[in-house]
Amino acid sequence: MKKISRLLVLLLALVLLAGAAAACQGGEGEETSTPAGSEGIGEFVDLAATLKFDPNSGRAYTEATVKTFVDGDTTHFNVPTSIIDTGLLKARYLGINTPESTGQIEPWGKKASNYTKEALKNATSIIVESDNDSWNPDSTGERYLVWVWYKTAEMTDYRCLNLEILQNGLAVASKSSDTSYGELCTQILYQASNHKLHVHSKEKDPDFYYGAALPMTLKELKTNIETYKDKSVSFEGVIVRNSGNTAYVEEYDDETGLYFGIQVYYGFNLDYFGQEILKVGNRVRIVGSVQYYETGGTYQISDIKYNAMRPDDESNIKLISQGHEGSYSEVSAKDLLTEKVTLNITVVEGENETIVEKTFDRGFLTMHGSASMKGLTIKSIYTTQNEDSSNFGALSITCAAEDGTEIVVRTVVLKDSEGKTITADAFPIGSKIDVSGVIDVFNGVYQLKVFSVNDITFVK
Repeated sequence: MKKISRLLVLLLALVLLAGAAAACQGGEGEETSTPAGSEGIGEFVDLAATLKFDPNSGRAYTEATVKTFVDGDTTHFNVPTSIIDTGLLKARYLGINTPESTGQIEPWGKKASNYTKEALKNATSIIVESDNDSWNPDSTGERYLVWVWYKTAEMTDYRCLNLEILQNGLAVASKSSDTSYGELCTQILYQASNHKLHVHSKEKDPDFYYGAALPMTLKELKTNIETYKDKSVSFEGVIVRNSGNTAYVEEYDDETGLYFGIQVYYGFNLDYFGQEILKVGNRVRIVGSVQYYETGGTYQISDIKYNAMRPDDESNIKLISQGHEGSYSEVSAKDLLTEKVTLNITVVEGENETIVEKTFDRGFLTMHGSASMKGLTIKSIYTTQNEDSSNFGALSITCAAEDGTEIVVRTVVLKDSEGKTITADAFPIGSKIDVSGVIDVFNGVYQLKVFSVNDITFVK
């Protein structure tokens, strides 16, 4: 009976989609007109609106607020500690898979990510719902599989964001047939595919850069970073640090005497051979997409690739030489926080080039490159307390330079030779230290980030 029922539902969906009349009422704010280029295939129906949130379904659910937007099908929510001890639920949307927009960049990925963000930013209420009576982690063990419901001030009913994303052709189905709403997912996917929406179309994504990588220096990239946003670029530099699937790259500039820097996020894109190229001390040709990392408030290079079977592929990162060292040039806290650098920048508009004078923060230009500071006095220490975070136990050490300027030294989770976490007790207040690390930023304020206890030396 169950198989027959599902078959009847699918046949009904085909009839609905082939008909010219709307079979159900559109939801608030959702267009139900026939998309351009899809004439003759049936009117586009707001099928997502037919599903209503049922608080008595027996499925686990809770109200939530957004902590962090990640991409189209992943969001981090604040939830009651009765649900998750830490109060942070990392949600992976059930039934759908949107194109990538973080470590890897794919067509329509940005549009899917923005769709999710806009829907939830305007929500007056959000509910996350499991597919059964418990909270179920995904294959990573760190994210929970949920349906996300939201409601704005203009809505009377909650709408299921998972289904909306699928309905707008911004995702493909992912194991949806095994879920509570699987039959409706099938209908919605069929309609989106039939109307050739976004990922189902042959159209090019206007937000995706399809061109070849633009060759440039790291200096040109940093001084024109907004111009190159979402575009593929290539440049050379020395790997000075590599931590947490992120490489830090710097390149010296004769004109300013500065080491320009940038971070390269490779995520899980690279195999062993690709990761070997990004080892500290290697000079590398980086090829990737310029992305703005909203959570950190910085730009980074992502969509990094290496195909060992095609080492000369122009889209590959490439090893140029080995045996280099990071500069770790000494900088004062005051200069890092306040110094301005004025440069003549070439601006290209079409076939026209103009030279303009532009002023930058020294911290911005050198950010993610290496640096050192000496004679810092420890004033206070904060330890990251979020047990659900990979930064649990990381330290923020507020220091004073000899001229009184305050600077924060931020650490990763430091370990001793036996693998034990080093705590704040190891850094007595009033002690003097020399520090080597990379320049970073937090809440708009530049700081120095260190990756090993060996980056900090006590001095008398």
